[in-house]
Amino acid sequence: MSKKRDRVEPRTLKGFQDLLPEDLIHRKAVIRVIEGAFEQYGFVPLESPALEHLDILLGVGGEETNKDLFRLESPEGEAIALRFDLTVPFARLLAQYPDKLKAPVRRYAMGPVWRADKPGPGRFRQFTQFDADVAGARTVAVDGEIISIMCQIMTELGAPSFRVLINNRKLFDALLDDCGISEEARQKHVLRVIDKLQKVGIEKIRLELGPGRIDDSGDPIPGVKLDEETIEKIVAFVGVTGSSRGDVVAHLAAILPETGLAKEALAEMEELAGALEALSVREKDAHFDPSLARGLDYYTGPVFETIIPAAPQFGSLMGGGRYNQLVERFLNRPIPCTGMSVGLDRLMAALTQLGAVSPVKTTAQVLVVTLGKKIAKGETLRLAAELRAAGLRVEAYFDNKMRMGDQLSHADRQRIPVAVIIGEDELERGEVAVKDLGAGKELRKDIEDRDEYREAGKTGQVTVSREEMIARVMDLLRAGQES
Repeated sequence: MSKKRDRVEPRTLKGFQDLLPEDLIHRKAVIRVIEGAFEQYGFVPLESPALEHLDILLGVGGEETNKDLFRLESPEGEAIALRFDLTVPFARLLAQYPDKLKAPVRRYAMGPVWRADKPGPGRFRQFTQFDADVAGARTVAVDGEIISIMCQIMTELGAPSFRVLINNRKLFDALLDDCGISEEARQKHVLRVIDKLQKVGIEKIRLELGPGRIDDSGDPIPGVKLDEETIEKIVAFVGVTGSSRGDVVAHLAAILPETGLAKEALAEMEELAGALEALSVREKDAHFDPSLARGLDYYTGPVFETIIPAAPQFGSLMGGGRYNQLVERFLNRPIPCTGMSVGLDRLMAALTQLGAVSPVKTTAQVLVVTLGKKIAKGETLRLAAELRAAGLRVEAYFDNKMRMGDQLSHADRQRIPVAVIIGEDELERGEVAVKDLGAGKELRKDIEDRDEYREAGKTGQVTVSREEMIARVMDLLRAGQES
């Protein structure tokens, strides 16, 4: 007798998730909305491997991103890593295939990315990103199109009261230059501090710009060690607001120095405001916010991200910006680029919590239910094939228990809206029973009497000829969509 093997405990890695049918079905519906928006703007699909050579990924996203890389070794002993985003691989592709990817290029891509950071609400170590990028266009009118896509996706998904926040890295550069902060490491430190504003609040930002502070866990957070005058100048900049995008630009012009860099940044923001107006992007959906920093180091111009104020715990659901110098890491000539990323897992978590999407357990619209031991399996399959030929999504029920109650309970659990029932008598007469499963369930929910409950269960059920079956099913499905 063979020795019994030790059982392995089924478990999932911290920061990773399994996606069950109820997660994936409505997720795929969201993906179709996103893909549809990208293709409406002329973007084409492009894919790259999950693994890249380590030197391709190192140094482009900043120190924190370097720390968060999942590092591996290839069978040949090469240093490699799992990609942390889809933007850096796109820059590599532009440099590697100059004859096939001629500017201007509009591409979109979807796939898993990996970051070994701390998991949180809607935040995982493996997550799916959906990117759209434009290469070869220097005008920020293209950035306006990217922002317009963000707004279109959120509107089509029914996201409540979303906001797209927009800023420009050149504005920060002009500010830091005016403050005398020229050391690159110090500039990045300031940007990392500002990037935390929405999470920690302005008073903690003041401390981090100055001497530093102690966080809630008791750990010290080192400060930038700026003087009070410089701190106030930065706080005033990030606090600028206005009733319109043009209003914000005017207020920024009043506090920034009259340098070439500042004028260039303000001119870009004015051009971007004009592009958004031409695209009919509403002020309430997308506004200029000078406090937006975004953490990645490769941004060089406009930056933007999408939030839902009613769900602040999920942070940025979409984000992006202009990265005109990234391709130069791989190529001896510049290719200006801009783009956006959708954090699909975080977006799904936020939309689900806010009720904008609901879990769906099955793709089936119809369940074929068979009654009686004399019904051959072939008849069940024949009936299912007939329904599928009409374009319907159909499950044929097969199990060890073929009682009608078990079959209808399965339909109820899976939320299948219609059952087509065939028994021995119906088969002989060339008929089927078509049942609206929702109608009987709604009527029975408050009934306690057993006989009355059984009678109510017949509600929404009608016997029709086989020729009438398709039309009856279609009518029920249409009625269900309209209700």
